Amino acid sequence: MAEGFHVPYGKLSAKTLKMHYAISSLMEELEAVDWYAQRADDCDDAELREILLHNMREEVEHAMMTLEWLRRNDETFAKEMKDYLFTEGNILEQEHEVMGRNGD
Repeated sequence: MAEGFHVPYGKLSAKTLKMHYAISSLMEELEAVDWYAQRADDCDDAELREILLHNMREEVEHAMMTLEWLRRNDETFAKEMKDYLFTEGNILEQEHEVMGRNGD
């Protein structure tokens, strides 16, 4: 079985495959952000550090592009993004509001 697949590839719908590609790509982009940040923190060469940080910011851009694709192509992602992104205040309180709870 191919890496990252938990069932045979041939049993997956086209939508599931596209979602898998997007989610896998998002994970890789976020991992790259982390790697570049760690390398920049450890780097004692100012110019190289700036290059690493530049590369990190580009990986963030790629991750956001992938998140936007997920939003446009999956109703569940779209709903959750609408509920939680770009909100103000305590995130858990936002969840209680969305779920109609009193903070239990």
